[in-house]
Amino acid sequence: MMKDSATVNEAIVIERTFNAPVETIWRLWTDAAEVKQWYGPKGFTVPVVQMDVRVGGKRLVCMLSPDGSRKIWTTGEYKEIIPHERLVYTDCPADEQGNMLSLAAMGMGDDTQPMITEVTVLLEAIDGRTKMVMRHAGLPAGDQGASAGWEQALDKLAALTEAMRSAK
Repeated sequence: MMKDSATVNEAIVIERTFNAPVETIWRLWTDAAEVKQWYGPKGFTVPVVQMDVRVGGKRLVCMLSPDGSRKIWTTGEYKEIIPHERLVYTDCPADEQGNMLSLAAMGMGDDTQPMITEVTVLLEAIDGRTKMVMRHAGLPAGDQGASAGWEQALDKLAALTEAMRSAK
């Protein structure tokens, strides 16, 4: 039987500190053109990012595998937005029109995994740097694939912030 939403105690939690002001990290999470530059695991590109960053607004993202053979679509809805502090959105496998799909329908798991998960990004300004805690609820902490994917994406985000600093 397919789960509809995340179980509260299952989550991947990643904490990072970026050498960039909180306003920059916020923009990198909430501006579609910026998200295209870092989102997704190493080697993946992000050809489509549609974001209506307001409570109730929708998001649609497509990640393209390194060899171009696989498109992974996700959709979601923004649940909470406190600029420069907190961003909460749902995340769900989807087709290219944004219709929710099960992981099993995408060939990526079985129907015991949650369809709708929730991502929370907390930002804290610390002396010109930004402490970020990202929590992806509904995915088990031991999910090596999802955890590694997030770590790789956040490595790309860190590299982007460093490149931005160097360009100044």
